[in-house]
Amino acid sequence: MKHCLPLLAILLSFQVICSGQNRLPANSRKKQTQHTLKNIEQLLDKQKSGWELVMQWKKEANNKVEILPKDSKKAETALYHTQVSTRSPMSAIIYETGGILVDDGWLRILGSGSGRLSRSLPEWNKGKAFDAYGEQPSFLLVADDVLGGFFAINGGGINKNEIGNIFYFAPDNLKWESTGLDYSNFIIFCFSGAISKFYEGLRWNNWQQDVKNIQGDKGILCDPLLYTKEGQNINRVNRKLVPVQELWDMYFSVSKEK
Repeated sequence: MKHCLPLLAILLSFQVICSGQNRLPANSRKKQTQHTLKNIEQLLDKQKSGWELVMQWKKEANNKVEILPKDSKKAETALYHTQVSTRSPMSAIIYETGGILVDDGWLRILGSGSGRLSRSLPEWNKGKAFDAYGEQPSFLLVADDVLGGFFAINGGGINKNEIGNIFYFAPDNLKWESTGLDYSNFIIFCFSGAISKFYEGLRWNNWQQDVKNIQGDKGILCDPLLYTKEGQNINRVNRKLVPVQELWDMYFSVSKEK
């Protein structure tokens, strides 16, 4: 099943990838030079915060968008570990939110963590995309969906030619697919794009009732698995709630064997 996004006009340049991550399969990793980390004051851009853009996109949103409240201490910690100025929308979302839920929680955009989505962006990437804060990433996980599909900024570890673009790891084929969008345009798509078309064939009858009560650190494991021939009909599979970590571990273990 092909997941594709319409190309949107480039609205602004994205301040690409922070210091903090680096792992797909272990053999794709490259050692990066660790550099001196900036402090919070250096990371806060008080003149031109990306948060103004995010709030404008939310105001114009066509989809249901819920901004989760932040814990100030966790927000500062997450920003420090991410090491990207709040001038960028990604870092602004990390600093200003506990995360963002779209379409009743079908999509989870990572922020600094909250009660309903406890994973912060840097914390979720640690051990997957990097070993220690301060490493240069080859990719960066920024969002995921309830089925265990993962969105990541490509820093060269996913594709050598589309640096800075968002790729989607699809649970129905276990492959990284380019969206053709940078982070800013990805957020615009989440807020106002045709999400139902993107997930065509992957939403079962009455999915909203099931999804709206799921915590952001849980996901749905389908049986038969979605990437198998038997799992192609979403309305006929059994669905079980599991930790998102379990979906990540299982899908990437299987993808390395394919």
